[in-house]
Amino acid sequence: MSAQNYSDPSVLVSAEWVHEHLNDPSVKVVESSGDALLYPMAHIPGAVKIDWHNDLQDQTVRDYIANDVFENLCQKNGISNDTTVVFYGDDNNWWACYAFWAFKLKGHTNCKILNGGRKYWVETAKLPTTPEVPSYPATSYKVPADLDWRELRVFREGVLEHVKASLPLVDVRSPKEYSGERTHMEGYPEEGVLRGGHIPGALSCPWSRAVGDDGRFKTAEELRAIYEQELHLKPTDDVVAYCRIGERSSLTWFVLKYLLGYQKVRNYDGSWTEWGNVVGVPIVKGALP
Repeated sequence: MSAQNYSDPSVLVSAEWVHEHLNDPSVKVVESSGDALLYPMAHIPGAVKIDWHNDLQDQTVRDYIANDVFENLCQKNGISNDTTVVFYGDDNNWWACYAFWAFKLKGHTNCKILNGGRKYWVETAKLPTTPEVPSYPATSYKVPADLDWRELRVFREGVLEHVKASLPLVDVRSPKEYSGERTHMEGYPEEGVLRGGHIPGALSCPWSRAVGDDGRFKTAEELRAIYEQELHLKPTDDVVAYCRIGERSSLTWFVLKYLLGYQKVRNYDGSWTEWGNVVGVPIVKGALP
């Protein structure tokens, strides 16, 4: 797969590039996986683990960690403001994209995704792994004072306005979640909701359609065929993506924003675990928007 036709190919790095930069002090590799047991068993040499739930989310409020907590997280993992952070993980990088998105919320400039994630590194490239947990000297880190997340994230009230304005929404969950046949993601019954279905007007496009069998992203031409020829989206559209907690939709957000160059695409991380439980918000059941 060539990255030459992506809108911003700089956000993707190959497994070979990462292997060549394992000893580069300006680069820090971060694993963010859904399966917490993967990192202790084996990971990319020198990679640190940043857990999507325990590290990036506040444990008493459903929100992301405060700026000072994020600063401490980066400092103890050897990440400074000018560090190039490369994210990778399991499940074809949807958790890695979630961490990428969270870092962008905090204003980190140089973030990249290892194309193909764990799957490509281990199964295709067959590059080395290790169980050894690295230790790095503490760094200095400061979240920008002029932080503005509004072009990256949208809350429920904003989604309601989006619906009223008939602007495009992309539901990246499975077809059964979208239709309402299933009230939770397969394998995650603890994250079920009171009501199944989708947000009125939302288009169904499962996140996994954006990646190939080897875990790497599909070409720009293949992605445009999905999002523009099938869904009839345009790069000038104001798009909101959602799933159940914002993790799968962060991958679709990444694809639309960086790989296809959409000017305004936001992730609704409240997603269906919020929308499906809130009193008074409309839902639709069935396979069509």
